[in-house]
Amino acid sequence: MLILSRKVNEKVMIGDEITVSIIEVRGDQVRIGIDAPKKVKVFRQEVFDAIKAENKAASASAPVIPQLDFGGASREKI
Repeated sequence: MLILSRKVNEKVMIGDEITVSIIEVRGDQVRIGIDAPKKVKVFRQEVFDAIKAENKAASASAPVIPQLDFGGASREKI
C-alpha cells in the first residue's frame, strides 16, 4: 500500500486518467474528489462490498423460468 500526505487542493494521479483531489479536511474527515473516465467504476468500499454480496447471492440462486402457454387459451377477437 502506498501512503501519501496531501494538503487541501493537492492531487494524486492514478495512471494517466484518474485524479484524486483533496477537497477539504475537517477534524477526522477528509473530503476527496475523484475524476475518472465513465468506463471506470468508483464506489465506496461498503457499497462495493454490498454489490459483490448481492451478485454472489444472485449467482447462487436457482433461475426462475416462467411458464408460457402457447396453446389452448382462448383469445378475444378484435
